[in-house]
Amino acid sequence: MRVLAVPAGRRAKWVVLAFWIGLLAVASVFSGKFTSVQQNDSFTFLPKNAESTQAVTLAKKFTPEVSSAVVIYERANGAVTADDKAVAAADSRRFTQIAHVTTPIVGPVVSKDGRAIQLVVPIKSLSGGQSGSDETASAVKEIRSVVHSHSGLTTHVTGPAGYSADQADAFSGTDKALLYLTIAIVVIILLFTYRSPVLWIVPLICVGLALVVAQAAIYLFARYGGLTVGADTGFVLTVLVFGAGTDYALLLIARYREELRRHEDRHEAMAVALRHAGSAIVASGATLVLSLMCFLLAELNSTKSLGPSMAIGVASALLAMTTLFPALLVIFGRWLFWPVRPAFGSPEPAVRGTWTRVGRAVVRRPRITWIGTSVVLGVLALGLIGFKADNMQLKDSFTGTPEAVSGERAMALHFPAGGGDPVQIIGSAGAAEPLRSAVAATPGIADVSAPVVKDGRVYLEGTLKAESNSEAAFATIDRVRDAAHAVPGAEAKVGGGSAINLDYKRAGESDRNLLVPLVLVVVGLIIGLLLRAVVAPLVLLATVVLSFAAALGVSALTFKHVFGFAGTSPAIPLWIFVFLIALGVDYNIFLMTRVREESKAHGTRRGSLRGLHATGGVITSAGVVLAGTFAALTTLPLVFAAEIGFAVAFGVLLDTFVVRSVLVTALTYDIGRRMWWPSAMSRKEPESDLEEPTPHSLARR
Repeated sequence: MRVLAVPAGRRAKWVVLAFWIGLLAVASVFSGKFTSVQQNDSFTFLPKNAESTQAVTLAKKFTPEVSSAVVIYERANGAVTADDKAVAAADSRRFTQIAHVTTPIVGPVVSKDGRAIQLVVPIKSLSGGQSGSDETASAVKEIRSVVHSHSGLTTHVTGPAGYSADQADAFSGTDKALLYLTIAIVVIILLFTYRSPVLWIVPLICVGLALVVAQAAIYLFARYGGLTVGADTGFVLTVLVFGAGTDYALLLIARYREELRRHEDRHEAMAVALRHAGSAIVASGATLVLSLMCFLLAELNSTKSLGPSMAIGVASALLAMTTLFPALLVIFGRWLFWPVRPAFGSPEPAVRGTWTRVGRAVVRRPRITWIGTSVVLGVLALGLIGFKADNMQLKDSFTGTPEAVSGERAMALHFPAGGGDPVQIIGSAGAAEPLRSAVAATPGIADVSAPVVKDGRVYLEGTLKAESNSEAAFATIDRVRDAAHAVPGAEAKVGGGSAINLDYKRAGESDRNLLVPLVLVVVGLIIGLLLRAVVAPLVLLATVVLSFAAALGVSALTFKHVFGFAGTSPAIPLWIFVFLIALGVDYNIFLMTRVREESKAHGTRRGSLRGLHATGGVITSAGVVLAGTFAALTTLPLVFAAEIGFAVAFGVLLDTFVVRSVLVTALTYDIGRRMWWPSAMSRKEPESDLEEPTPHSLARR
């Protein structure tokens, strides 16, 4: 690991600094363009072989790439009047003057109960129909300004375009707001951890530069390499880079400060710190990067692309924290730690600290401790009973109630709930009438449009009776597909918004079943290579899986009974799993590499206590930082962000304070040298391991 010590060199540190200055100059040119490559249309995230994706391509011959805004006029105290219908008709004419609104506008249509009027306004997107496009949001904003001016009528603008506008509004400004909140959280925790008014600045600068480099790299891959980047990429990237980068900084600072007390030359102290802590940091980063790269095997383009994007972010953070960060620490010297500078020859603090006491309490009855802890975690995991990561309807995807949601509720009261998001059926022109009859006879379909024939193909639209993203709508899509596919010679494809979401749901479930075991294998192999053992990786994997189950169990109950969320997207558990497994293993790697180092001289049992004593404080601080950064996601007005933020934050804290400190320590102490099987360390232990550990012996090297 001598290469890791390069940034500590007297001349090399300046070379490293110059390299990063040059890299920043180049990266800053592209990072500002990061948001310009974001795509938010759900069908772009589907695999090319999905039926709804094929239907979208075929439908382009018949319909422009539009997103429909559904305008609802209600009169709460009675039936709508002729004047109300005239108002809606006048609005329809005004809408044609709005940029990007196209024709035909459907309506005004009066509901059967006579209490509402509906207009369906198509909006053309110049950027290819992206649901979060600027032109869609701008058009919806103008439509709302028109209809909200009417007195005596309650008006709503909903439908796919309405939801797109509200989603765009939810994302608007979130990147900067989240960045500032994340920075504030990191600064507060670093100030509390080090009680230094200046030390926190250095890791913050390095993490900020890593984020710029990551954004630039992702932009280039998206612009020239076909990487799909969604709006969620930006804020997840911010949280992950700041969380992981600050963690790596804390782990390195802890070992560097320790070595500064043993070495008068700060360059030598950093070289030793990088050789010892650097391997654990690189292994931790590699674990997360390779776990995220597994997502390249996913069916969903959103998962397939978000994984590499996050891997780029982690790699950038890892590079900055193992090159630029140590170089800056050496350049600035010991004064960065003011007012408590680690002087050469000064004693190690907190010999009788909290984690020493925790360790000694754990090893009094290690077997009872780890069995009891496992049972408690198992009980927490019972929250998963009945938990279903099913498709979440659009109306339930916001933490608040934007206009698109209230509008959909109003539309469902008076009109067929799927009216603004029709089912699209494309087949052979010769089977037009049989195809229309088959679709019209399908339960769950309220109406079918007249066939439109072009270039040997026929195009039909079916109106759903159920809300377009409901389970009832999905069941109808399956029935329509069965009916359409059964028409001889039709070669039919069924698409539309509901079909896209159904295919998205099923692809997400398939990805989860593939990627969860694959990530576990990758993580296990990395830990095995690092610790040169088989038993230890299996034990650690078992603990983090149990920790994940407990965290998700508690989160499932919290989502339902505390936050009142209606559901969870199929992709959410997969992302929570990857973050908790890969990030949770980070702390176990740092702990167990130190335990292994101490075990060589003192035996496994004493080594487990010395490792906990040496790493307990810094791992706790790192866990709090990571939990704090992910908790910032709960401030966003989107359910999936809040769910990821809460679950990962809770899971990290559970892993930091319970799993790593209590469960892993108790297991290591109880299993003893067999943890290192089949390496030579599993066959012989130093005699000192048989001695009763004392605070003094824990501090002695």
